[in-house]
Amino acid sequence: MGQNRAMDNPVTEAADGGLHQAFVALRERLSAAIVGQSALVERLLIALLADGHLLVEGAPGLAKTTAIRTLAAHLDAEFARVQFTPDLLPADLTGTEVWRPQEGRFEFQPGPVFHSLLLADEINRAPAKVQSALLEAMAERQVTVGRRTYALPRLFLVMATQNPIEQEGTFPLPEAQLDRFLMHVRIGYPDAAVEGEILRLAREGARQALDAPPAPVERMAQEQVFAARARVLDLYMAPPLERYLIELVLASRDAGRYDPALARRIAWGASPRGSIALERCARARAWLAGRDYVTPEDVRAVAPDVLRHRVLPSYEALAEGWDGERLVAALLEKVPVP
Repeated sequence: MGQNRAMDNPVTEAADGGLHQAFVALRERLSAAIVGQSALVERLLIALLADGHLLVEGAPGLAKTTAIRTLAAHLDAEFARVQFTPDLLPADLTGTEVWRPQEGRFEFQPGPVFHSLLLADEINRAPAKVQSALLEAMAERQVTVGRRTYALPRLFLVMATQNPIEQEGTFPLPEAQLDRFLMHVRIGYPDAAVEGEILRLAREGARQALDAPPAPVERMAQEQVFAARARVLDLYMAPPLERYLIELVLASRDAGRYDPALARRIAWGASPRGSIALERCARARAWLAGRDYVTPEDVRAVAPDVLRHRVLPSYEALAEGWDGERLVAALLEKVPVP
């Protein structure tokens, strides 16, 4: 289908300026600290390379907070964590203007959203006003307070978490905000072997904390991230593969061409933002794998996380136990691979 023209031309360090190797090393360091969550580590790096935001859903204790903290520790970027609660105010997130009587003026005090990496912990516990404030930051990369608008850092990544267990006192995220997330990742419990490795790492970490202060870690410069993003955009995508990617998104809006029963189960399909996200994530995955071309497997591997929150089931589908993830799996089965 054309993408094999690059089979003998993988990403080389000479042409890449060592960027790929830097990200490989970063992935190894993250995987060593976040045991058993290789998919989450990869999605974090894809979001970083694709310049998007991440929504992570999983039970408590699955290293969601640890993941973004560890990434922040290895990047030359400021990090902030906000615990979302029902009494949170937009100003707690964006900042507020403080009156300086000695100078006779208001001075803006930036909130945590002005950090490059922001962890929005249990985002669905905040009311709509707070969610709308975060929506502007995610969508426009700016914050409006009063009559003034303030730009956010060039490197700006939001990782929001959701707890699927407790629903009391939560506020469902509106579809418009869900669509702003590049990916919606679901993570599960580790197996017995991984759990044992987690225990070992926890013991070693506790001993090191008692013996000596933690050693400084190597931090990746923001310029390296921006340069890697440019490399990702330069990857080759064959025209048939691009048509396949588009057809996946179009099928979510008009599945009747493939399966009338599936069409009745989809209330709303993915928007063009879904197509953009799917392409950017597929390119980032291919680059992380050391290739300078994108394959159908790259598209299919990221499609569930990119589309599950963008393909909405109908009432009939919900009654039958269908959700976005199951609908995307059906689309991947129906749409022929080039």
